[in-house]
Amino acid sequence: MNEEFNGGPKNKWSRIYRKKWFFPAVYLTIAALLLSVVVWYQNMDNQIPDATDDQELTDNYSPVLDEQEAEPVIDQQELIQMPVANMDQAEIVTKFFDYNAEQADRENALIEYNNRFYQSTGVDIASANAETFDVIAAISGTVEEVKEDPLLGNVVVLTHEDGVKTYYASLDEVTVTAGSKLTQGDTVGTAGKNLFGKDNGTHVHFEIRKDGKEINPESYFNQPVSSLGSVSEEDDSAVNEETDATEEAEDDSAVNEETDATDESEDVIEDEDSPEDDSDDTEEETDEESDDAVEDENA
Repeated sequence: MNEEFNGGPKNKWSRIYRKKWFFPAVYLTIAALLLSVVVWYQNMDNQIPDATDDQELTDNYSPVLDEQEAEPVIDQQELIQMPVANMDQAEIVTKFFDYNAEQADRENALIEYNNRFYQSTGVDIASANAETFDVIAAISGTVEEVKEDPLLGNVVVLTHEDGVKTYYASLDEVTVTAGSKLTQGDTVGTAGKNLFGKDNGTHVHFEIRKDGKEINPESYFNQPVSSLGSVSEEDDSAVNEETDATEEAEDDSAVNEETDATDESEDVIEDEDSPEDDSDDTEEETDEESDDAVEDENA
């Protein structure tokens, strides 16, 4: 009976408990169960809502409107336009005078007035049908001046950022006043006639100036206003090159003058030396004559 009892289930569990791997196995099993529970719980929280939840979210959604007005980006990218409302019917009849342009363009940029020729500092734009047309602001800006010139007719000057100004001359009617703020495309007036460009008939004379210097409008039509910033850099480079060339010419001139002065001084020295040579020659001739005289007396 005792042997049977000793071989019972209780003794089997006792032998299992006494195994070295028993308790580590139990701990690992419990840890695995706990980890499984944690993972399952997290997956429950991250489940994707079904179509019904999506529909409820859509029904309850109301966009939040920003009360601040959006800043216009178009102003930063404004392109310089021709100062005419209908560009298809406009044509440039007088160009900007550029020394680097072709011969034909340079001749076209000369304006004859009072039997003299003047270089054009802008462009004259006329209508193909020779009729008047609306003149508009090529760039957004502020009207600085409105005046009547005896040669150029009515003139309107607009100021812009970075030292840029636009000039509109040969206007018939003017629809703006000094101090008015214009947006690109606003009407400045209508094209008219003037004495200085009477050969062009009804037209508008348009100029762009950067820091007081006239530039060719044709080179900057449909270009951003920021591109005018390169004009000052090019002018500074040209001035520096011209200054360097002038300094080199002055240096060459100084060297030439110094060389000429040295040559003149050498000539003077040679001239000073020549009387001594002449005196020596004279003394030699006198000695020869005296010798000849003595020989004659002895004879």
